[in-house]
Amino acid sequence: MKTLLATTLAAAALLAGPALAQDKAAQPPANAQTTPMKTSPAGAAMPAPAGNMSANTGGMTMADTATAKIKFVTAKPAEVTSSRLVGKNLYNNKNETVGEIEDLVIDNGKTVTGVVVSVGGFLGMGERYVVVDPSSIFLHKADGKLKAMVDTDKDALKNAPEYKYNRNT
Repeated sequence: MKTLLATTLAAAALLAGPALAQDKAAQPPANAQTTPMKTSPAGAAMPAPAGNMSANTGGMTMADTATAKIKFVTAKPAEVTSSRLVGKNLYNNKNETVGEIEDLVIDNGKTVTGVVVSVGGFLGMGERYVVVDPSSIFLHKADGKLKAMVDTDKDALKNAPEYKYNRNT
């Protein structure tokens, strides 16, 4: 159940993120809120952050209990979901496997800010993790299959800053 929920939430965040180029600008729904809320709704899970950060105006929120009423959305059929990305090999322009997509990093519960990629290793031994900007990954669909590609080589990924990744947290 946790995996299904995490996958669903990650897919929603991916669709909202800048990971894929689109032909035309996204149009907000007719009933979408166009300005940030000036005050927190009654029963807000967390107070507005201090400093120059704005109040949470959407997305998932870290809290001990769920205090906001559930909302449902109408979503178009997604061409790409997190379940289609996680576990997918990552190829370079020479069609060499350079890593595997392990997870998505979601900032403030609403924006995909990174893609966790495992590099190196063999059968799970010696692998390390790096985080790639979603805009660096290009998706290609051919014969109903999705292929993830980056413009780099194995050595560049192996030498990238390591990400301390723990699937259980």
